[in-house]
Amino acid sequence: MQNSAARTLSPSTTMLRAFWLTTLATALLIAQSIAAAAQSRPSTFADLAEQVSPSVVNITTSTTVATSTNPGPVVPEGSPFEEFFEDFMDRNGPNGQSPRRSQALGSGFVISEDGFIVTNNHVIQGADEILIEFFEGFELEAQIIGTDPNTDLALLKVESDEPLAFVPWGDSEIARVGDWVMAMGNPLGQGFSVSAGIVSARGRALSGTYDDYIQTDAAINRGNSGGPLFNMEGEVIGVNTAILSPNGGSIGIGFAMSSRVAENVIQQLRDFGETRRGWLGVRIQDVTEDLADGLGLEEARGALVTDVPEGPALEAGMEAGDVILSFDGVDVEDTRGLVRQVANTAVGAEVRVLVFRDGETETLRVTLGRREEAENAVPASVDRQEDPTTADLLGLTVSDMTDELREQLGLPDDAEGLVVADVAEDSEAFEKGLRVGDIITEAAQESVASIADLNERVEAAREAGRKSLVLLVRRDGDPRFVALTLNDS
Repeated sequence: MQNSAARTLSPSTTMLRAFWLTTLATALLIAQSIAAAAQSRPSTFADLAEQVSPSVVNITTSTTVATSTNPGPVVPEGSPFEEFFEDFMDRNGPNGQSPRRSQALGSGFVISEDGFIVTNNHVIQGADEILIEFFEGFELEAQIIGTDPNTDLALLKVESDEPLAFVPWGDSEIARVGDWVMAMGNPLGQGFSVSAGIVSARGRALSGTYDDYIQTDAAINRGNSGGPLFNMEGEVIGVNTAILSPNGGSIGIGFAMSSRVAENVIQQLRDFGETRRGWLGVRIQDVTEDLADGLGLEEARGALVTDVPEGPALEAGMEAGDVILSFDGVDVEDTRGLVRQVANTAVGAEVRVLVFRDGETETLRVTLGRREEAENAVPASVDRQEDPTTADLLGLTVSDMTDELREQLGLPDDAEGLVVADVAEDSEAFEKGLRVGDIITEAAQESVASIADLNERVEAAREAGRKSLVLLVRRDGDPRFVALTLNDS
């Protein structure tokens, strides 16, 4: 009899079908991922280049350079060449000097329709004349509005009868390593030129206090300085500034100052003609693992205050030995991050600063000053007078302060602390940079005025279970903290 019921598949057939369906679904997902990746990779940069080109400029600067003061050749009196050289000297001024014109090339970009232009400070530094060449072919003279050598940025201004094409700032903070970027400028004087690459790294520091560079492998050469680094939306996320190269040409390691820094600096130059950075008024150093242990911190982070001269922090009650854990609600990871954050905060702003002190946290309210107006303050000192003694501990030979030692070391009459008289070369102290003549002013964040004081700090640290003792050491007036391991005794 014919079976009219639905066909029943065997278990093996069912498993085989499930396997193939799973395989097909996986293949489709892989294909979709590849398609998405292909879509994220631009097939051309032509549209972007066409969009931003009118806003990118070539910059030519002219500078008057005096020639050597060499008086020139001496011609014997009566020589047949005497008249010739007299005519030459008359044409070229006294002593044969003749000023000459020196030219330099760079790049820039327009940030407003009324003619504000961003470039590098080193492009226009010392220039007598600045000529801006636009993509359409016309030229305009520019005036300097302001410069900031600390970030190598400058703001120029041109006057135009017609509104100028300009480009907006982008957010460099959301740029990721691997994102596509495009550089445009005047490399090697070749005129408007485009190069493309990716973000190779972020947060690079070269030599400046406020450095926050984007590293890119987009070709950047001489003449690209001051030009823009674009994201794929046509926004400026960096100002091309420097390259790392053994031969002066691009090897794929270029640096652009991030828009996070540049936009703030340029806005200050536009508003005031100068920078106005926030100033906290402290000297700081990074917190190492051994310093964290010596201070009682659970982790090595923050900025350790080594000195608090006269200024905003002192007025707010901050002390040497405090560890700044957060500034204006943002966690502080290291000194570099804190310096940048303070600098980017408005002068006169009142901010909350969370510090770690004596095993506890405390919030201080600090009204920031202006860094450009800050003066170096002389650190405060503690009065004391004791008979001189010496002692050996922690790999150091230390001596109480005396008038004779103050004179020998060129210290102020009121200088206090312990003088390092010798350092064992096989000691941790020597390895960490302590040297003869250093002054120890604090141990375990308390002043030391005698050998007895230092011995007390050592014993107290051991009783508290500390593995290391934190010393505040001064050399030529500059303070720094050093943590030395406490040996069992």
